[in-house]
Amino acid sequence: MKNILVLAHDDCGQEARLQVAIDITRAIGGHLTCLDVAMTSLVGADFTGTFAGTAIMTEERQAEAANRAALKARLGREDISHTMIDAVGDAATCLRGAAKLADLVVVNRGLDDKSAYPNMFDLAGDLVLEGRTPVFAVPEKARSIDLQGRAVVAWDGSNHAAAALRAAVPLLKLARSVTLFYAEDGSLGLPLEEAAAYLSRHDIHAIIRREKCLMDRPGSVIMAEAMIEHAAYVVMGAFSRSRFLEAAFGGATQRMLSESPVPIFIVHQG
Repeated sequence: MKNILVLAHDDCGQEARLQVAIDITRAIGGHLTCLDVAMTSLVGADFTGTFAGTAIMTEERQAEAANRAALKARLGREDISHTMIDAVGDAATCLRGAAKLADLVVVNRGLDDKSAYPNMFDLAGDLVLEGRTPVFAVPEKARSIDLQGRAVVAWDGSNHAAAALRAAVPLLKLARSVTLFYAEDGSLGLPLEEAAAYLSRHDIHAIIRREKCLMDRPGSVIMAEAMIEHAAYVVMGAFSRSRFLEAAFGGATQRMLSESPVPIFIVHQG
């Protein structure tokens, strides 16, 4: 894992995702690519091609030109390898295109203000479901990440969870402790012990924990575990069956991408 891609856009989640991306890049000795997107989705279908639509898009381009200049100056003061590129279009489409040679994409989880633009919950879900690159989804209040802290791996033995575990190994190697955690809901595929044996071959010696869901949904139990462990982040597979909708995508994934208090490293096995 060496190539980190982060969405740059002047919105309330930018500081969180940018600082976390910088921390990851520095910790792994990698290269950070900031993709600054002037988002055409700001212009609704009813305004496309109109004078009002053109004015909105012109304002968006100008705002992102200023944002890009500020970020270039800031990154010049950071001790990391970096590149700044720009694009115009739909954020998810632009990020998927730029992620073809990325090892990790950093965006936000759903913003706390659900009416805020852009809709980061939908963006993160699109990238997870339609992309092939692991996604790091960050709460907007995050201002750093301690990759030498504790990591929790949400495990259900599915192909998605296994893909997330494999992809996260370079980060898990940096962690002070790793907990393999199963929110017991009767869905366990591969046993936790097999996941622990896999990690041990990478010299990562995980603790195994289980907790019954009882009346709680798995997402709530996973979030509680992250808080108990004072986790720096959670690794999980996207428990989807069809498309990114709450009913089909799985309660745990939807809950974590909506409310997780810590960043989540998430992978969908296509």
